[in-house]
Amino acid sequence: MRAVGLLVHGGPEVLQVVQVPEVQAGPGQVRIHVHAAAVNPTDTMARNGSRAEQQKVDPPPYVPGMDAAGIVDQVGEGVSTGVQVGDAVMAMVVPNGSHGAYREQIVLEARAVVPAPAGTTHAEACTLPMNGLTARLSLDLLGLESGQTLAVTGAAGAYGGYVIQLAKAEGLTVIADASEADEALVASLGADIVVRRGDDVADRIREHFPNGVDGLADGAVQNDLVIPALRDGGVFTAVRGFEGEAERGIKFTATWVRTYDCEFEKLDRLRQQAEDGVITLRVAEIYPADRAAETHRRLEAGGTRGRLVIEF
Repeated sequence: MRAVGLLVHGGPEVLQVVQVPEVQAGPGQVRIHVHAAAVNPTDTMARNGSRAEQQKVDPPPYVPGMDAAGIVDQVGEGVSTGVQVGDAVMAMVVPNGSHGAYREQIVLEARAVVPAPAGTTHAEACTLPMNGLTARLSLDLLGLESGQTLAVTGAAGAYGGYVIQLAKAEGLTVIADASEADEALVASLGADIVVRRGDDVADRIREHFPNGVDGLADGAVQNDLVIPALRDGGVFTAVRGFEGEAERGIKFTATWVRTYDCEFEKLDRLRQQAEDGVITLRVAEIYPADRAAETHRRLEAGGTRGRLVIEF
């Protein structure tokens, strides 16, 4: 069975089509014939050696990927989520060894698998699970109420876009950053105010909210640079585990999306919100498996809007 993986860590060129054993669904599990896998920044870290210490407990090939969409082709005993053979589904994958989304066939716990949004392609559906759940977790950690203010950095990216759209659905006032080229995109996602991105983005946010915002989702990983945008007692959430120094009563939280693995109800709610038009699924381009290295080159070059997708 084909997968896209690596035998040694390195640049995009180490990604290749490899053969991995066929897998079977056990009790409480579902097997998916994967048709599409989204490419995310975390995948490049699995490839370039940043996580080599964690990965070395398993033999290669290492198969990246946290987003999969396809067709259910096997259901194990005791599955009670309603998913059946032949259903179009999507899932978040927590990679481990050769168990990653970049493979033609994958077995997952049934609660990790939900129906794909009606009317979507496999490529569109696979852009939602990981980034959508990351955005959902960030908002849950921030704990803001309708009418409060949220700042979002990295707003033009997949995570940032979902944070904006979900926050607006919950009645928050959103101020988000963007380059000049992305201002119209970020505004179209629903941001109430769009400011120019950069190292001084906190000052730009304070121009609109002199007392600071209630919460901040730092998708751009600017860390200390953006903390001044928060009010005293505000809440900061980071996608790479950053925690600033305790000051002004600011609370720091870490958005580790793996904690939302198998959160069936949360992912299925995102499915419904996609169907209702609350959130937008954005595909940048689709590549065949034998051109997977190009997806990593393009992602690392920056400027991609929407997700690059590997198709099987």
